[in-house]
Amino acid sequence: MAEPESMEVAEPVAPGEAQKSGARPADRHGLLKHSREFLDFFWDIAKPQQETRLEATEKLLEYLRAKPKGSSEMKYALKRLITGLGGGREAARPCYSLALAQLLQSFEDIPLGSILQQIQEKHDLQKAKKGMMRPALFGNLFGVLALFQSGRLVKDSEALMKSVKLLQVLGQHYNHLQEQPQKALVDILSQVPETMLQEILPKVLKPDLNSVFGSPEHLELFLLAQQKVPKKLEKLMGPLNLFSDENVPRLVTVLKTVANSVKKERKLPTVALDLLRLALQEDKFPWFWKEVVEQGLLKKQSWPASYLCFRLLGAALPLLSKEQLQLVMQGDLIRHYGEHMVTAKLPKQFKFAPEMNEYVGAFLEGCRDDPERQLALVVAFTSITNQGLPVVPTFWRVVQFLSPAALKGYVAWLRDMFLQPDLDSLVDFSTNNQKKTQDASFHGPERAVFRLRKWIIFRLVSIVDNLHVEKEEALIEEVARFCFFHSFFETKKPTSQIPESEQHFSLPLDGRTREVVCSAFFSLLQTLSTQFRLAPEQTADGRPWTYHLVQFADTLLNHSRNVAPLTAFTTQQRQAWDRMLKTLKELDTLSSEAKATAFQHLLLLVGIHLFKSPAESCDLLGDIQTCIKKSLGEKTRRTRSKATNPQEPPWVEVLVEILLSLLAQPSHLMRQVARSVFGHVCSHLTLRALQLILDVLNPEESQDEDDNVVVTDDSEEQLLGDVEDKSSDGEDNKVNKGSESEEDSDEEDSDEEDRDGDVDQGFREQLMAVLQAGKALGGADNEDDDDEELGDEAMMALDKSLASLFAEQKLRIQARKDEKNKLQKEKALRRDFQIRVLDLIEVLVTKQPENPLVLELLEPLLLVIRRSMRSNSSAKQEQDLLHKTARIFTHHLCRSRHYCRTAGDRVETLYARLERLVQQAGQQSDSSVALYHFNASLYLLRVLRGSTVDKSTRKAQKKEKASKDASSQPQGPEAASCLDLSLVTPIYSSALSSFLTKRNSPLTVPMFLSLFSRHPMLCKNLLPIVVEHVTSHTRPRHQVQACLLLQKTLPTRELRVCFKDPEWKQLLGQTLGKVTETLQTLGEAETKPGHQRELAALELLNTLFRNFHHEKLTMDLTAVLGVLQSRQPRLQQSLQQGEHSAGSSRLHDLYWQAMKFLGVQRPKSEKDTKEAPQATQQSPVSMKRKKKGFLPETKKRKKRKPEATTQEEVAAKPEAASGDQPPSTGKKKKKKKKTKKTKSPAQPQVNGTPAAKSPTPEPPAVSPSTPAKTPKPQKKSQKLSQVNEATPLSPESPKEPATKKRQKKLPQKGVSGKSPQSALPRKKARLSLASRSPSLLQSGAKKKVQLRKAKKL
Repeated sequence: MAEPESMEVAEPVAPGEAQKSGARPADRHGLLKHSREFLDFFWDIAKPQQETRLEATEKLLEYLRAKPKGSSEMKYALKRLITGLGGGREAARPCYSLALAQLLQSFEDIPLGSILQQIQEKHDLQKAKKGMMRPALFGNLFGVLALFQSGRLVKDSEALMKSVKLLQVLGQHYNHLQEQPQKALVDILSQVPETMLQEILPKVLKPDLNSVFGSPEHLELFLLAQQKVPKKLEKLMGPLNLFSDENVPRLVTVLKTVANSVKKERKLPTVALDLLRLALQEDKFPWFWKEVVEQGLLKKQSWPASYLCFRLLGAALPLLSKEQLQLVMQGDLIRHYGEHMVTAKLPKQFKFAPEMNEYVGAFLEGCRDDPERQLALVVAFTSITNQGLPVVPTFWRVVQFLSPAALKGYVAWLRDMFLQPDLDSLVDFSTNNQKKTQDASFHGPERAVFRLRKWIIFRLVSIVDNLHVEKEEALIEEVARFCFFHSFFETKKPTSQIPESEQHFSLPLDGRTREVVCSAFFSLLQTLSTQFRLAPEQTADGRPWTYHLVQFADTLLNHSRNVAPLTAFTTQQRQAWDRMLKTLKELDTLSSEAKATAFQHLLLLVGIHLFKSPAESCDLLGDIQTCIKKSLGEKTRRTRSKATNPQEPPWVEVLVEILLSLLAQPSHLMRQVARSVFGHVCSHLTLRALQLILDVLNPEESQDEDDNVVVTDDSEEQLLGDVEDKSSDGEDNKVNKGSESEEDSDEEDSDEEDRDGDVDQGFREQLMAVLQAGKALGGADNEDDDDEELGDEAMMALDKSLASLFAEQKLRIQARKDEKNKLQKEKALRRDFQIRVLDLIEVLVTKQPENPLVLELLEPLLLVIRRSMRSNSSAKQEQDLLHKTARIFTHHLCRSRHYCRTAGDRVETLYARLERLVQQAGQQSDSSVALYHFNASLYLLRVLRGSTVDKSTRKAQKKEKASKDASSQPQGPEAASCLDLSLVTPIYSSALSSFLTKRNSPLTVPMFLSLFSRHPMLCKNLLPIVVEHVTSHTRPRHQVQACLLLQKTLPTRELRVCFKDPEWKQLLGQTLGKVTETLQTLGEAETKPGHQRELAALELLNTLFRNFHHEKLTMDLTAVLGVLQSRQPRLQQSLQQGEHSAGSSRLHDLYWQAMKFLGVQRPKSEKDTKEAPQATQQSPVSMKRKKKGFLPETKKRKKRKPEATTQEEVAAKPEAASGDQPPSTGKKKKKKKKTKKTKSPAQPQVNGTPAAKSPTPEPPAVSPSTPAKTPKPQKKSQKLSQVNEATPLSPESPKEPATKKRQKKLPQKGVSGKSPQSALPRKKARLSLASRSPSLLQSGAKKKVQLRKAKKL
């Protein structure tokens, strides 16, 4: 907290009572005890969370409103808040100030004068020590601010004058408070009425001009007086001219000071905006802008001053007229802003563009009724260019606020600037780095014009593309016609019928500019086509925009005297164009059909592409028209011989080839059109047409098809247009040069490494020959010669030979690199093409899932998945291809609701394909790939089961299968389907056997679980294989998998329906025998596989027991009980030694869960049995110590001692203790109801059987004549007895029933002789006994009923 802890107990009483002697006030502790919540309000007020502070303040005010006037809580609250104003934490001071302001605002009866007096007394500047001066100063400042924020200070003249005097005193402590008192004074006086301001003004403002320019606060106070009380100010200071030449340095200094003060806040100071308004009021704006802003603040550029000028420009936009806008948008400030736009590109640099966009957007939105000012501002910002390129982006979003008239004028200005560029009207600049690094000859007018025209054409397209811009239909058509005309036509002779022919160029269009315009036009065409697809009626007549462009193109072609295409049409191309127009008219009559609309869209786009690539589009037009006529059922105009040509391909195949050729182009528009058209014709698809699509996905066949389909890439053409932009990026040139030099050095290093790594033997031999020719190597024959060096001529010749040799080697290395890069690029283009072709596959499986041709997609898609996953490539194209193929295969094909139901004559082929898929799934090295193959086989099973057999075929099948066993025939809906289990079962049985025997099988358990759940009849035939592998003849891991399959499959209801009762019982019996055999062969589970095998066997055994109980089956459980009892000593030993981990704990739980099904309850641990005697033997010292929160010994309920038990129970106790299972001595939970207090003792047991007198700890022998069987549920009225006499009788009285023996041994009171089952809760024990366990407490239950009857009587 801001104040010390002692403030929590501050005196809330009157000052008179505080003068009393040392005795504390009576209300002191009463206040603290009154409400802890009241004191917590003040702690929450100072917390940093705003929501917590506001909530605490509201609760405090509500609490105080509920109290009477003048209560002690109000006094305490005021004193606590005033103390907190000068707290040690800076974050707590404003919180207390705001809370005090709201309190004074809510309780207007509290006088402000007394509050101000308390503030000054609490934070007395005269008595404050040096270390407490700073908190005292802030306490006074925030106290005055609290009075001002309450809204009552301007109404109380006395408190106002005192506050002003206090602020003047605080203003002298600049080291601590800086300019905050002056700012507070200005804020207060700005809210004061004029009459009161006239009274206060002489006291706060000195009649000296030097003091006015002394600080921004004094200047702001002067501007406030000039605005509110100009006469009083003139009377006080005389006539003053603030905007004079001698005051310029002072104004600049004050503005720079205030700019530095708001550097972190990034906001416009109020004093700067007030100066601007005063200049506009006194008609001094041109002088102020030129002298103070451009020649003052910008003279010695500093970014705080520059940002102040930018914000001043943005704030001044709504205040300026059209002429003043032109003035400020043509000066040095706007040029400086353009340089900032170009140079501020690094991530950490501050960019002012978003803030300026907000200013411009607010201005345009506020003056929608003044289109001239809107147009002037937008044109002015567009005219800021860097060597011809405007600094605002082509997608500048502020144009959405333009009115239709201003937008029309802006488009007209852009068009005129494109036709006749006026570079002199632009505010053009070059950065310092551009001036230093670039050649002057490089900045010719041609380059600036190209950059300007390129920006303008994309600016026009983006205006049409922006959906938020309100544009008329005529404007869109004007832009589209302008782009189309200047892309493909030129003017011969102007005519009024074609307005575009009357547009003259001051500088002719070059080839690069026309390529840019052509690219922009097709981008616009894509936008118009997309809008047409979303909203078909974009034009008034309901026709698409492409139709109007085709009509415009036909008009241009017909006016050959006035305009001419850049690439003249041949006779064949012109005929193709005319036939296209005729086909369009024929399609107009069928416009209601969706297919006709799609064909019309395709025809229009290919017709427009005729101007871009005439040769290719001409052939496509003819083929498309033929396909359209055939698809719509019309007769083509061909001769009889051509029409009856048997080698002529169907129209669908031709159309598929056309769509593939369109997809080969890197155009998103063509991709959309191909998807749309293929969606309408995929119902007519043939196997050959589908194979054309699949050949693209098949890498072996697609390489042969490279001559037919050529994948194009326009990246090189786009780079040609981007070279000019990259060479003129301001500050980036320096950075780019540094990065380019680093890249060049890296490339040189990599070249050296490649040269060292790619040296072959031939190059070594050539190098040795050159060195030997120059006698650079000394041999054995010239050892005796003098060691003279080579001469200059010989050395020069050797250098030339070496240089030529290494140059050739470098060329060879570069050639290999180029070839490698070319292959990689071709591979990337091929992958992109395959990704686009997958669009057609997705359309087919989405719109025609019941088409039999869908079945032909399984293996090709699996081939793509398998190839992509084996490649292990991290390339983006490869990953995109894999993800898209997997998505289509999984979601649109295998998991689709609709599938092929007409297998027809493909049944044999489907069986062969099914077998092949299952075999391929088992041969994969990766389980994820095998999963795709296995899912494909499940899809084929689904198709076979859903397909029906013809009547004739069904009769033949009945005759063939009449001799077969009826039990092997499918039942239900599968009987009339094409699914033949006799053919399918061997396929999956071999896969299942391989899965349960093969060491590293890619198949998994979830695959077969999915098969079993979808096809229960097939699961019925495969279960015997699974049961056989439960035994120990296979690996432990395979046994675990077999147990897991049975555990998950046997409880399913669908499988149970497929079995008759005897078959089901036989299957469960076989499974039980296998599990028993597995448990018998288990030894010490020391290894992890052995441990997992035991876990799986016990889980399966519990599943079988649950099945027995649910089906109410009577099974022989003697062998299982013996096996489980034989494993109990080892489990007991491991439990006592504490060698059980998490898995071992699970093993114990499963074991006793199985024993519980057999009627043997799990005993309590020995730890609980040892705690009981230890608890009774306590030292007397510990008994005397009373623990807090516990009952004393006198209040505790004493445990009742049981009566003497019979000799038989005494004899049975050591026998039970010596057995495998320790007796339970745990206490039983007491019930609230009195009827449940009676105990039901039971005879001690060992392993679930009555204890015998034999001292041997071996388990009791089970007579083979009385096998243990599964219990049956007993009725409540019947006596609970042992099921089938599973438990042998005690040898003490073999003829006496067990029930009578228990009744004799039943003690009247006590808990001795409890069985493990009797320690369970009574209700749970009763339910378990009545449902599935043998009766071990029959006599106890009978006795309990007798006691209840006696109580009722």
